[in-house]
Amino acid sequence: MSEKPELLMALEQIEKDKKIKKEEILNVIENALVSAYRKHVGKNVNVEANVDPQTGKMTANVIKIVVKDVVNPLLEISLQDAKKIKEIIEVGTEVKIPLDTQDFSRIAAQTAKQVIVQKIRESEKDFLFDEMKEKIRQIINGVVYRALNKNLVVDLGKTEAILPDSEQVFKEKFNVGQHIKAVVLKVDKNMRGSGIVLSRASSELVRRLFELEVPEIYEKIVEIVNIVREPGVRSKVAVVSHNPKVDPVGACVGVKGARVKPIIDELRGERIDLVPFSNDPVKYITTSLSPAKVISVTIVSSDNKQAEVVVSDDILSLAIGKNGHNVRLAAKLTGWHIDVKSESQKKQESQTKVESRIQTLEKLEGLSEKIIEILVNAGFTDIKKLASFSVEDLTTLPGIGQKTAERIIESAKRAL
Repeated sequence: MSEKPELLMALEQIEKDKKIKKEEILNVIENALVSAYRKHVGKNVNVEANVDPQTGKMTANVIKIVVKDVVNPLLEISLQDAKKIKEIIEVGTEVKIPLDTQDFSRIAAQTAKQVIVQKIRESEKDFLFDEMKEKIRQIINGVVYRALNKNLVVDLGKTEAILPDSEQVFKEKFNVGQHIKAVVLKVDKNMRGSGIVLSRASSELVRRLFELEVPEIYEKIVEIVNIVREPGVRSKVAVVSHNPKVDPVGACVGVKGARVKPIIDELRGERIDLVPFSNDPVKYITTSLSPAKVISVTIVSSDNKQAEVVVSDDILSLAIGKNGHNVRLAAKLTGWHIDVKSESQKKQESQTKVESRIQTLEKLEGLSEKIIEILVNAGFTDIKKLASFSVEDLTTLPGIGQKTAERIIESAKRAL
């Protein structure tokens, strides 16, 4: 069995290593032969080239039309000359004239080499981008290669990526040569420069770090329901367990914080609040304000998702957080508008409301302070409504008899 030609062995190796089909490279070589011959004799010549996929042998032919009188010798051949190549031939048909490829094979080889090298580069780039596309939203490791304005160029080994200023955390500083961990945010082949964009500010970084550190999350026993983040300041992570025997918060924290501490270290000290998810909005809002302890949660409007939270006076600043970030993140996490008040604020607000109601009822003639107090405590402070009440409505209140009820209703009607 004869040994395989060197050319075909080389092409098969390229096909194996660079994932470029042998047929594509053979086509490149054939086109290069055609291009080289046209440079040799003229652009208008009609030439074809072929590389045998089994032997690697290169052949080329000039194709001319058989005519009686030759006008264009590059495209035409006389019947007499044509018969020297092929005995039985007629005017108007084509004849193929074999060429000696050695005359222009060196130019063809150089052209083919340039095209193949370019094709290999394009193939490698396509393969790399396809590979990187699969890593979108995944963590990747790299080394800071250089700073470009405020952006960082990161060496990923096979290629480079960009960490834009907008995806950096304000208090983090990385030096050239320093190892860096980030998530792949976007891969775009058409972008100028590096088409791979990284992020250290995305909440996906927090999610992926928990997947790496907490086996229960990776195994989907514990699920991250939502993550909200103010990069460099605080993240809130809502978690739920699909196994009643597994505490989702405990699984994420680990023994003595062994699981959450590496994540905090990677995020350069960013605070992380782990919140047990609940379908009960009161419970969810209560835990979302962690680390602040909540006294009460009142649903103001379910339709508009508005809630009022009361905390002790000494906890108010903790519940709101510096620049309001704690309550802001809690609102984003739960999807509720949260109004946080201290006990004294709530007490003062309630007192103001009571005083306002008393002042309203003091407008009514013939009512004693005791009667006004009974009406206020019962929530009967709207004069228009009092005027529309029946005697039976008011006598249900302790301390108000029929005559007093009649006096209240008459007084309310006169005040309108």
